[in-house]
Amino acid sequence: MNPAATARRLKSPGEIRKYSTIYHDRLRSARGTRAVLSGLENLVLTGSPYPSGRNIANDEVIVLKDNFLTTDLPTTCASHILEGFRGSATSMVGRLLQDAGIHIVAKTNMDEFGMGSYSTNSARGPVKHGFDSLEQSVGGSSGGSALVVAGGLARFAIGSDTGGSVRLPAAYTGILGFKPSYGRISRNGLIPYANSLDTVGIMSTSVKDAISIYRILNKYDPADPTSLDLNSRARISHAGLSRSRVPDHEASNQVGVRVIGLRDKKESARLSLEAGMRWKAYGRQYLTKRSWRIGVPDEYNIQEMHPWIRIAWLKTLSVLQDMGNDIVHISLPTTQSALSAYYVLAPAEASSNLAKYDGVRYGIPRDAELADNHEGVLYAHHRGQHFGDEVKRRILLGTFSLSAGAMDNYFIQAQKVRRLVQQDFNNVFTVPHPLLEASTGNPEGVDFIVVPTAPTLPPLLSELKRQSPLDSYINDIFTVPASLAGLPAISVPVVADDDLPPTSDKNIGMQIIGQFGEDMPLLNFARDTVEAIDPPRPRETDSRIWTARRF
Repeated sequence: MNPAATARRLKSPGEIRKYSTIYHDRLRSARGTRAVLSGLENLVLTGSPYPSGRNIANDEVIVLKDNFLTTDLPTTCASHILEGFRGSATSMVGRLLQDAGIHIVAKTNMDEFGMGSYSTNSARGPVKHGFDSLEQSVGGSSGGSALVVAGGLARFAIGSDTGGSVRLPAAYTGILGFKPSYGRISRNGLIPYANSLDTVGIMSTSVKDAISIYRILNKYDPADPTSLDLNSRARISHAGLSRSRVPDHEASNQVGVRVIGLRDKKESARLSLEAGMRWKAYGRQYLTKRSWRIGVPDEYNIQEMHPWIRIAWLKTLSVLQDMGNDIVHISLPTTQSALSAYYVLAPAEASSNLAKYDGVRYGIPRDAELADNHEGVLYAHHRGQHFGDEVKRRILLGTFSLSAGAMDNYFIQAQKVRRLVQQDFNNVFTVPHPLLEASTGNPEGVDFIVVPTAPTLPPLLSELKRQSPLDSYINDIFTVPASLAGLPAISVPVVADDDLPPTSDKNIGMQIIGQFGEDMPLLNFARDTVEAIDPPRPRETDSRIWTARRF
């Protein structure tokens, strides 16, 4: 979406959409345009003045989803219950970006506490783009961050991905959305929704930019108990040396060490950390010289998939095959149960995490006119008044699944399904899981899995009003499995067919999934894929329609 082209569509100044507590002047100047934005409602929640004495045109800027703590900007998670709250320290992600010379200029709108698939469950109103009756969802829950990048206001943005909250809005807005392996990027300072699932995600318009930000953030943080420690990162690096499909002599030349039997697990374990780091640096140079085995799971070919998305999937696989890759049918049988398990586990963790929002310690204060024991409860009135409907729904669902009578039948069973989902992925990948001793890898397996990011096209907001909560949950069916297994995944923009009529914002995302720890090989493969497909670009005549070169 081109802001200048969007501005030219305005009929009168009265059509200008007003954001809530915005600082859009800084965003516009950061990208070198003074265009008035329209059709991007409730995009930015708060903004920051640029530091004096620095030229914003020469520095990079970035925006954060509104669930990352910052000291100079409020952090509300798009909820009334945290209105006006400011963190006592900036999140680790924010500090690393600032240390790299990247200025955080704004906090973006989202689904309240990350709970939603369309960025409509916000106390500030839905994130949307389009005009009049054609107002469309941008996906969720990181919809504000996605739209900032799609609108050309920043080259990259940070979101959080619990069950697809970075990949889904990336697909709906025609940009890239990358979810790293769980634990790769510190969650310190990220307000949690579900601790075992939350992952910091990166949005950009190019894989090159995503790699640049990932390298800045891919650091061990001792303050985050879920951050991969140095030993785990070393094991992941060593695992790259034992790729069963890499010829021994070429790997030896790349890392500069004598390798007797690279396929032998014990021998590869003896390789030094230095060799592993050198392999990591040279990995792309060598690995892109060989073909990849691409997995296509039968379980993802569901009847409810939109025909255009099925066409785009087939054409993407055709392009990958023309690149010299092998397309392999695989089976991930537990996929059918993954969504149900996710919507037991995530709300259960959320009900615990959100228990602290009582009006005493955080956010908007309790009503002073009400007694502490109003209606026989201590703070239920405050929570009921300031939490949104979707948040209350998931708190109740999570509280029930953790209750004594339901724990064994729901929560424990969901944990078992989660382990089966992880085993399914380990059974089909060539590379073993580097942190699981029992994982050996499948010599006849695949390197990456390519599936659609979502089964639907970006819906109109008018259509969402007729959906039930269950209908919206189903939209996460393709993104949830990778989240349950903690695997890296990236959504890249593709097109369906050149013969289809051009319509507004018919964006389609294709998701590439890799084995745990294979983040850089995944990003490099995604870069090659995007270069081959040639992703959608804005038309000059209509900034809301993305087109692409013919395959």
